[in-house]
Amino acid sequence: MALAELYTQYNSVWIPDNEEVWQSAEITKNYKTGDHVLHLLLEDGTELNYPVDPAPLPPLRNPDILVGENDLTALSYLHEPAVLHNLRVRFVESKLIYTYSGIILVAMNPYKQLPIYGDAIIHAYSGQNMGDMDPHIFAVAEEAYKQMARNNRNQSVIVSGESGAGKTVSARYAMRYFATVSKSNSNAHVEDKVLASNPITEAVGNAKTTRNDNSSRFGKYTEISFDQTHQIIGANMRTYLLEKSRVVFQSENERNYHIFYQLCASALQPEFKHLKLGHAEEFNYTRMGGNTVIEGVDDRADMMETQKTFTLLGLKEDFQMDVFKILAAILHLGNVQMTAVGDEKSSVSLEDKHLNIFCELLDLDNDKVAQWLCHRKIITTSETVIKPMTKLQALNARDALAKKIYSHLFDFIVERINKALHFSGKQHTFIGVLDIYGFETFDVNSFEQFCINYANEKLQQQFNQHVFKLEQEEYMKEDIPWTLIDFYDNQPVIDLIEAKMGILELLDEECLLPHGTDENWLQKLYNNYINKNPFFQKPKMSNTSFIIQHFADKVEYKSEGFLEKNRDTVYEVLIDILKNSKFHLCANFFQDHPVPISPFRSAITVKSAKTVVKPPNKQFRTTVGNKFRSSLYLLMETLNATTPHYVRCIKPNDQKLPFEFDSKRVVQQLRACGVLETIRISSQSYPSRWTYIEFFSRYSILMTQHELSLSDKKKICKTVLQRLIQDPNQYQFGRTKIFFRAGQVAYLEKLRSDKLRQACIVIQKNVRSWHQRKKFLRIKQAAVTIQQYFRGQRAVRQAITATALKQAWAAIVIQKHCRGYIVRKLCQLICVAAITIQAYVRGFLARKKFQKMLKEHKAVILQKHARAWLARRRFQNIRRFVLNIQLSYRVQRLQKKLEDQNKENHGLLERLTHLASTHASDLDSIQKLELELEKLVTQKRTSEEKGKKYKEDTEQKLSKLEKQNAELQEQKTFLEQKLQEETEEMKDKMDDLTKQLFTNVQQEERQRIILEKKFQNEKQDYEKEIESLKGEIKTLEEEKIKLQDQIQEEHIIQDGLKLEVGHLQKQAKMIPELQKEIELLQTQKMDVEKQVQSQKQEMREKVSEVAQQFFESYDVEDVRSRLSTEDLEHLNEDGELWFAYEGLKKATRVLESQFQSQKENYEKEIEALNFKVEHLSQEIIHLQKLFREENDINDSIRLEVSRLTSENMMIPDFKQQISELQKQKVDLEQRLREQAAKMKGKMEEMPNQVHHSLSEKGQRRTLEDQTETHTKEEEKQIATIQEIQKTINHLKEQHEIEDKVKSKIKPEAFNLTLENIVRNDIRGYTVGTKPEDLEEELDMKDRVIKKLQDQIKTLTKTIEKANETHVPAVSKEYIGMMEYVKEDEARIIKNLILDLKPRGVVVNMIPGLPAYILFMCVRYADYVNDDDMLKSFMSITTNGIKQVIKEHAEDFEMLSFWLSNTYHFLNCLKQYSGEEEFMKQNTPRQNMNCLKHFDLSEYRQILSDLAIRIYHQFILVMENNIQPMIVPGMLEYESLQGISGMKPTGFRKRSSSIDDTDTYTMTSILQQLSYFYSTMCQNGLDTELLKQAVKQLFFLIGAATLNSLFLRKDMCSCRKGMQIRCNISYLEEWLKEKNLQSSSAKETLEPLSQAAWLLQVKKITDEDAKEIYERCTSLSAVQIVKILNSYTPIDDFEKRVSPSFVRKVQAMLNNREDIPQLMLDTKYLFQVTFPYTPSPYALEIIQIPSSFKLGFLTRV
Repeated sequence: MALAELYTQYNSVWIPDNEEVWQSAEITKNYKTGDHVLHLLLEDGTELNYPVDPAPLPPLRNPDILVGENDLTALSYLHEPAVLHNLRVRFVESKLIYTYSGIILVAMNPYKQLPIYGDAIIHAYSGQNMGDMDPHIFAVAEEAYKQMARNNRNQSVIVSGESGAGKTVSARYAMRYFATVSKSNSNAHVEDKVLASNPITEAVGNAKTTRNDNSSRFGKYTEISFDQTHQIIGANMRTYLLEKSRVVFQSENERNYHIFYQLCASALQPEFKHLKLGHAEEFNYTRMGGNTVIEGVDDRADMMETQKTFTLLGLKEDFQMDVFKILAAILHLGNVQMTAVGDEKSSVSLEDKHLNIFCELLDLDNDKVAQWLCHRKIITTSETVIKPMTKLQALNARDALAKKIYSHLFDFIVERINKALHFSGKQHTFIGVLDIYGFETFDVNSFEQFCINYANEKLQQQFNQHVFKLEQEEYMKEDIPWTLIDFYDNQPVIDLIEAKMGILELLDEECLLPHGTDENWLQKLYNNYINKNPFFQKPKMSNTSFIIQHFADKVEYKSEGFLEKNRDTVYEVLIDILKNSKFHLCANFFQDHPVPISPFRSAITVKSAKTVVKPPNKQFRTTVGNKFRSSLYLLMETLNATTPHYVRCIKPNDQKLPFEFDSKRVVQQLRACGVLETIRISSQSYPSRWTYIEFFSRYSILMTQHELSLSDKKKICKTVLQRLIQDPNQYQFGRTKIFFRAGQVAYLEKLRSDKLRQACIVIQKNVRSWHQRKKFLRIKQAAVTIQQYFRGQRAVRQAITATALKQAWAAIVIQKHCRGYIVRKLCQLICVAAITIQAYVRGFLARKKFQKMLKEHKAVILQKHARAWLARRRFQNIRRFVLNIQLSYRVQRLQKKLEDQNKENHGLLERLTHLASTHASDLDSIQKLELELEKLVTQKRTSEEKGKKYKEDTEQKLSKLEKQNAELQEQKTFLEQKLQEETEEMKDKMDDLTKQLFTNVQQEERQRIILEKKFQNEKQDYEKEIESLKGEIKTLEEEKIKLQDQIQEEHIIQDGLKLEVGHLQKQAKMIPELQKEIELLQTQKMDVEKQVQSQKQEMREKVSEVAQQFFESYDVEDVRSRLSTEDLEHLNEDGELWFAYEGLKKATRVLESQFQSQKENYEKEIEALNFKVEHLSQEIIHLQKLFREENDINDSIRLEVSRLTSENMMIPDFKQQISELQKQKVDLEQRLREQAAKMKGKMEEMPNQVHHSLSEKGQRRTLEDQTETHTKEEEKQIATIQEIQKTINHLKEQHEIEDKVKSKIKPEAFNLTLENIVRNDIRGYTVGTKPEDLEEELDMKDRVIKKLQDQIKTLTKTIEKANETHVPAVSKEYIGMMEYVKEDEARIIKNLILDLKPRGVVVNMIPGLPAYILFMCVRYADYVNDDDMLKSFMSITTNGIKQVIKEHAEDFEMLSFWLSNTYHFLNCLKQYSGEEEFMKQNTPRQNMNCLKHFDLSEYRQILSDLAIRIYHQFILVMENNIQPMIVPGMLEYESLQGISGMKPTGFRKRSSSIDDTDTYTMTSILQQLSYFYSTMCQNGLDTELLKQAVKQLFFLIGAATLNSLFLRKDMCSCRKGMQIRCNISYLEEWLKEKNLQSSSAKETLEPLSQAAWLLQVKKITDEDAKEIYERCTSLSAVQIVKILNSYTPIDDFEKRVSPSFVRKVQAMLNNREDIPQLMLDTKYLFQVTFPYTPSPYALEIIQIPSSFKLGFLTRV
């Protein structure tokens, strides 16, 4: 599109203006080629006809959407007014001082301290690309540092600008950035020394000028050296062209160098009194400017800062005092008074105070100094002449001496700074920071301005070549055809200055002449260059000046003083006097070959622009211009060998007002610093450059549906551009970017705005049409209603007469009857029809309802049978598994008990033989006992009769139980018959399904056969074992018989003992009976399993048949339509009703959970009962011991017999009779005492054991009766041990018989009961199942299971009673300790800490298992009361944890694992410390396990500190992992598709690729957070610690996102606010999902949330300002103003925030007392607290897994 076609109505242009340089105007009429004027409307409403026929068209104004861009090259129209306007908007409205212009950073001096240079800002820019963040000096420094590290190439940062533009501050911030991001690990603090050099050089080289309070009066190039790790190792400084004339002369409102005023301000300090200084107004060299004080500057404080930096650089107080001596001497020299003696002479008084002080400080001869200040020596070939000087000449000589001394002092300080920054290593790369004066032009320009502008010409030439080179590289990289661009080359001006016979050479030549003058030199210039060189001109009104056309502007130079300043001469006699000074430092300044001041030499060559003074030979003397040219050559050589980065400092106004923009001054500087030249070079080719993804996102609205359907975005962009812009020369397609010529982006923006405007018009049209139509219809309806009522009233009034009323009444009556007749006939007809329809409909509905009910009934039956079958199947499998386990366990126990019984029998036989041999001598006593036995015969008979009665009662009870069993059998047969009938009815319908289920049945049958085979094998094994036991028993019986025979042959008298042996034999004979009983149980088990299999098969067939009926009778689609969405999810593709199966699974899960809970309750009860049993057994043993002590008078025979009897009568089990025993404990003790009192002298001990084998409530009375019977029988049979033994054995046999009967009856009764319940369940389901019925059935099943468990316990007791003759040994009890030896400590730490992998521990193990093991070892050390052992173990444990944390400092899982274990270890030390505050929540057993001997509070503090250290490292690792994701995911990623906030970004692009799939998204952040959360949960981290960690992460996310938002103006838009708010909602949802709402993490996102709201809210009225003030409470005033100033519209329809609105908000925020800090501190850590949470795990149950390799530890 041609440029002239863009001059259309509503577009804007720039026209010249005398005040503002350029003024904006809007075109009111389309421009056509050939028009002589352009119709414009100015901003103040004035119409203007701008002539364009002879003059060119005015430059077009960029669209508002492009105004305020970060990079000037992003502007569509690149010209001077566009650049000026963009800078003004950014500086004045947005308060942004930095702007990119291609490779240049334009820095505007705000004349105000801004909060954008803190360490947080440095860290925010560190590692970022230049285009990712807002323009900043830190971004340029980061780019230089990154290129140095990436390319291993030296870099340079060139800072230039006018005096007062902020060069020194910018260079200082750049150096500070390098020092911060590249801190070395050494203790040398090289970075601090590099930064400390700035205050010193500013003190001795900076001064106040009319333009700047801290103006650098010299050029400085600081070379910062880096090693291979890119850390600072040293620095070197070069200086250029110090303004020495300022030492002796200052203009009005200017000052001398700062160091003089700092000295004068500190004159009263004790260390400076010998300098004899006073106020600055007392010295000529410091009071010339008229004002010795700078507002806001404390010279005395600055002096202290200067001294501190001297010390930091290693320059001691002696050196500092020498420097201050020379400076004070210069001030005193300036006060030396010259007295005129006539016209040709002058003199200095020897009494002059300042002269004497000057000589005293420098240790000079007063007479010589006074003489040679007023005389000079002229040496000729024949003689030496001493010539007096006039007063003026003497003053000039004095000033020249002062300048020379100061110049040498300055160079010497720079040299010492360089030595202090000396580094011993090898320099790998360096970054140079050039802080040099910019182009200067004043009313009077002299030699200094000439040299400065000469240096800027050289720098501008280098800049132009570099820009041209970059442009060429960019085009070549993107494969764009390269055409030569004409750019300004200032080589002719440089040649004019430095070439042979140039200005500098003619000046040096004139300086060599004895009588050379400024006039002669100027005349030579006129003769050589006027009308011969276009860059040299002679002023029309002056003969003492000349004009040079520099690249920036024409400059007129006054020739006066050029020669003197170029020579820079001091009379040689004065130099000789200073050479001979006894002041070592001063003398060395002027030596021909200066000796080193320090005893060592620096390895760095000091490249100062000021070289050492040569011998005073005129032809060898070097001029200032020559030296400056040489140093400039060296500088250019250095810059050309590096990659340059440019910073152009601009002074916005001369009044130093904050954020005031003077367009004239800014334009002047922009022209002078090369910014506009860069723009001009860019605008000649393709200035606008967009990536394909940016173009697609921005202009997708201009694309057609066909174009958008293409998959390749690059191809879409090409197609669209070819359609929109017909001229292919207006754009070029690169590899990653599209290049546009000037104006094309504005044209595209115009098309986009037109498209959006048309869309808005269509929307408005339709909305307004709808609104108006709605309003019209409402009005129309109202009008019609009014007309209706009005016409009705009028008709009524016209029709109301007597005749009319009669006729109307008659007509109404006729109509009434007629209508009534018609309506009645119609009603009758309708009634008949309605009744007929109702009949058919109701019949149809009734049939349909009946069918529906029938189907539902069938479905219910199907569900009932399916659920019941599945529940029974699972229960039977569980029961079968439990029975198998129980059977194997019981068999093993029987075997073990048999072995124990055999051993015990053998021991009894041995004891009997021993008794037979030892009791021979006691026959007499036995005979006496026989008499007593005869007396007890009668008592025996009575007891036998009672036994018979008891047996008869028992037989009666058995008969009753048999009757009950018979009744249950009859019920069982009845139910089986009924079930068989129902089964036969359903078999006919199951034929088809049988085939389908045949394969499944076969598989299950195979499994059943396999299980049966396994069971048969196990059964055979058990039978073999029983047979072997039988054989052993037979052998034992034979041995017993032989022993019995021997006893009978040898001891006929011991008949009573034979009876006892016989009883033992009877007990042994009972073992085969028990084996038979076991076989009977096995057969019963087989029968039950067979019944279960048959019932299972029948139920399968039933379910299959019912399912087939259901499928045949139901319409699947109808079922689907009536099912809910949730039910439909359980249907598969074939339409099978899996929801029934799911319901059964849920019921099964409920049963399993109930079974599990019941199992846990039973285990707890058993454990409690075991504990009580142990306690009671101990008490009974204690009572037995008491009785033994009381009955010591009994003989040994009775003692042995009673002991044997007591061993045979031990209590086997107390699990179910604990309550009865506790009640009877006191009674038994009383009875035993009474019996002991009655039976003294008769027997030693009586057995007191009660057999309890019944568990039901109805049998408790029998138990009490039996107990009383046993007690009476024992009292009656005290006289004889044999009779007591017989009676007890007889009762025992009766109990065993009864138990056998019960064990046979109860399983059968249980089976019948279970079958009855199943039948009832089936009937219940047939009628209909309700949730309440299901709960009752579950309860009933629970009761059945409980009964079954009670039966099993009873059977177990019976077997134990039959086989055990003594109480079994108590199982080993653990007390929660780990025994170890001290030599194993290293192995424990190695296996448990150093070599342990977290992933192998967190699976299927309790959290903190290593911590518990460590504490159990600590308990053992405390248990053995070994102080050294405990200290050693605690020390090696903490050191081991520290070592593993150090070795895995970046391993998140390891840190999480050991944070959790350290926390658990710390809690264990608290929980078992014995302190009352930590024992409140312990169990009694845990309180018993507390530490006994040592107080570990000191180690708790050590562990607490270690846990905090691990936590901080743990947080740091998480932050490092998530940090790179935050800004791309939270800020850059567009969560809401279709709401794009992308804009052109100019020269520095953030993206250069179409595919951005590798970038981080919000999903990446959420996945990382979930990974952190799951790892912490797996490692058992405490919930409170987990919440604190999540809170810290969320704070980092919010702070990093908000900080990046502050530094990215392009992100401050309404659409981006919506994206941020969406991302915050994702984070909140994540918190809710993980149940972390109480962690306060959401509150840490409040500043970011308010910032997002601030971007979206309306910002126009006072109410908006008030709302912002009230809502944004978490943001500081600085942050709110920053966001408002940075707000950037994305579309033309959005409006910028007006400065007046920002001022309103700022005024409201002034009342706030918050910290004026822009950036949030991302390194801030919330205070961590470790809550005390006692462990729920008992130490006794903790076991060590084999994977820990800690087999050498022993559980105590």
